[in-house]
Amino acid sequence: MSGTLDFLCAGAVQGLVKALQARFSQETGIAVQGRFGAVGAMKEALLAGEPCDVMIVTDAMVLSLQDSGALDARPRTALGRVRTGMAVRAGEPLPDVATPESLKACLLSATALYVPDTERSTAGIHFLSVLRALGIDQALAPRLRIFPNGATAMRELASSEPGAIGCTQITEILYTPGIALVGALPQQFELATVYSAAVTSGSARAQAAQRFVDLLGSADTRAMRAGGGFEFD
Repeated sequence: MSGTLDFLCAGAVQGLVKALQARFSQETGIAVQGRFGAVGAMKEALLAGEPCDVMIVTDAMVLSLQDSGALDARPRTALGRVRTGMAVRAGEPLPDVATPESLKACLLSATALYVPDTERSTAGIHFLSVLRALGIDQALAPRLRIFPNGATAMRELASSEPGAIGCTQITEILYTPGIALVGALPQQFELATVYSAAVTSGSARAQAAQRFVDLLGSADTRAMRAGGGFEFD
């Protein structure tokens, strides 16, 4: 076999996909290429006609796109559940974010808040809702540093000013050098998102695409997924 598979992938699954691209190519002779970003941006790209054989986004979005016919109706493959967490620069003290009160104090003392797109990314949308629930969204608006996706936000956090803090999916935090995971959001604000992969309707390489989807969610990759921040029931 030869050729290329195209994917569109949520940033939360970036580490897993990058870890498996070379293996899949070696096993099949098919190159795997694509891009990562906020789930909303990935949906927009798919619907705009960007080349895509495999879609990797939230399970809810996969179901919606299957219902609309944009993704193949064959069973989707769940990859695991990812929680949203807080991060600081590596080497800085880890603040207490275990309760709403301690999280609020931590955020108010931060010099800047690094987050993904607050309109199109899962973690960014949720983080903004947490700020509103805590009643500090207006006070902290000037300190928000918003980036297209969580991976970019975390890379920028790694080289940011002292005292900054970030929020995104835990998989993206663990994947980024130079930052440290503080912990998941408090239980009252917990967001655990299931990510899934599916083949795009009309893919010219549907068989190879399904093989890649199967690899992502296989028993062989379960330990890799767990180590990267995915959780399972």
